[in-house]
Amino acid sequence: MLIKKNCKTDAACKAATCPPDKARARFPDAGGLYLEVSPAGSKRWFLKYRKDGKEMRLALGSYPDVRLADARAKQAEAKALKRKGVDPIHARQVAKLQSTFLADDTFEAVARDWHSKQITNWSEVHAKTVIRRLERDLFPWIGKRPMSQIHAMELLSALQKIEERGAIETAHRVLDIARQVWDYWLPTAQAEQRNVTEGLKARLKPYHSKSFAAILDPKRVGEMMLAIKHYKGGVVVRVALQLTPMLYQRPGNLRMMEWTELDLEAAIWTIPSSKMKRTVQEKADGESHVVPLPTQAIALLRGLQLVTGHGRYVFPSERSHDRPISDNTVRSALYAIGFGEEQKPHAFRAVARTMLVDELGLDPLMIEANLAHGARDRLGRSYNRTQYLKQRFEMVQQWADYLDKLAAGGDVVEFKRA
Repeated sequence: MLIKKNCKTDAACKAATCPPDKARARFPDAGGLYLEVSPAGSKRWFLKYRKDGKEMRLALGSYPDVRLADARAKQAEAKALKRKGVDPIHARQVAKLQSTFLADDTFEAVARDWHSKQITNWSEVHAKTVIRRLERDLFPWIGKRPMSQIHAMELLSALQKIEERGAIETAHRVLDIARQVWDYWLPTAQAEQRNVTEGLKARLKPYHSKSFAAILDPKRVGEMMLAIKHYKGGVVVRVALQLTPMLYQRPGNLRMMEWTELDLEAAIWTIPSSKMKRTVQEKADGESHVVPLPTQAIALLRGLQLVTGHGRYVFPSERSHDRPISDNTVRSALYAIGFGEEQKPHAFRAVARTMLVDELGLDPLMIEANLAHGARDRLGRSYNRTQYLKQRFEMVQQWADYLDKLAAGGDVVEFKRA
């Protein structure tokens, strides 16, 4: 049985007691606010209100920690929420959840937490790059600052320090990292908080990405292919140099080619998904990339097999056959033949992509499949890179023949489709 008495003064609250034979005693103030006293002497404030016809109780704290005036102030806050259509109990639950996230909401703590969540979907190299940029370019300046207190100008100042050392591209990349950290933090922040990275890009010096140098003039490509054929270096580098424009795959995939990936009888090179340029999850779940080989590539590889076929790598390093050639090997060979400034190894992909369409009139979808790009067909469905393998064999053979024709200085009009 409840005992109800009034509690409209602090003196009354202090004197309020519950008889030992009663479960509890309630001492009301007004507007649903009351002090509940137990037989043991504990005193707690509650606010009674109705939601969807059901009586609800909102705990407002213990007396005397929460005095009568404090309880009335909490009552006023709760009623203000109700007038806005917000349930006070639900609002408190949200605030409690927020407090668990905001226990340490310095930029460094939030950024490291964000990084730990993303790392499973990144390559090891990318993960190290991101944390290095955070530790070098942001943590020293805003790392110890609470996220809610960081002003956009503080972040801009840190980014401008990167610009001062001439790293314009890095400044833009660090800004993008900061944007992702703020996006990660915002769901746990107060409603009035915003992403302070908004608009900062306009305050940075413009960065215009540079494309890899590539030769797209057929005559000049022919001169380069002739120089490649006459390269005087070792056989390993010579074959790698010749296959780079012929197969137009990513340089890293070519230099790390393994003999177990090749089926020379079927004229196929199968690059495992784990070696492709994909996220960690895509590497684990994705399909291998199948590369058809033209007859010229088969001949070069059969000749090289006599030299390196006993080992793991098709193009082993001179210093250690347990490692492939470095990523600078083909680039250095291009400089050796006088084309290093005009043509970068990776840009042979752009050369093939452009000339196969513009000069030979071939289907871009087939080309994208050979490039291992995420191309889509005309109906918007994901393009299956293992489809149309027969047509792709024809395409790579036509490309290899075309390069031979250019190297010979011949008329290439006959290669174009009608």
